[in-house]
Amino acid sequence: MTLPADFFARDVVTVARALIGVTLLVDGMGGPIVETEAYAAHEPASHSFRGPSPRNAAMFGPVGRAYVYRIYGLHWCLNAVCGTPGSAVLIRAIEPVHGIDRMLARRGDMPLRQLCAGPGRLCQALGIGGELDGHPLDAAPFALVDASGSPALHVGPRIGITKAAELPWRFGLAGSPFLSRPFPRKQVP
Repeated sequence: MTLPADFFARDVVTVARALIGVTLLVDGMGGPIVETEAYAAHEPASHSFRGPSPRNAAMFGPVGRAYVYRIYGLHWCLNAVCGTPGSAVLIRAIEPVHGIDRMLARRGDMPLRQLCAGPGRLCQALGIGGELDGHPLDAAPFALVDASGSPALHVGPRIGITKAAELPWRFGLAGSPFLSRPFPRKQVP
């Protein structure tokens, strides 16, 4: 079953938690989301902290759209725009299940555990680039399939940032070997 229309019309932390276990497909390739991070307009690590700009315009547009940006001038990152203007969830990792051969062709031969472990790897494997910035997540090439049940989560601080890194807004599927990085042993509630 696809996600309901109002799934993304909630606060960013709620959506980041709820996306764990949801299957993300791009042109039929993908798998369950196993790691996310929340970013809100009121905190300094968010691209929207200083207000709208050409780069972050999708974050201020309709909910349920993709915000795709390039990091370090090399890697694309996929985010889902949420209910509060300027908020989005970074999709950090998925478990590769569908279209593995096509993903490996894009990324090269490697262990499946590393294929989509990290936002840049995930986008390369799924063929996500800047042309999908602002694209609805409920329209081709995207498809999001609701998860069954409520998976057990790890919760911890976000990674790869220096501002507001202490916020416990990184979420991961407990026990998943497909995370971009392990969670600290001591979990944040």
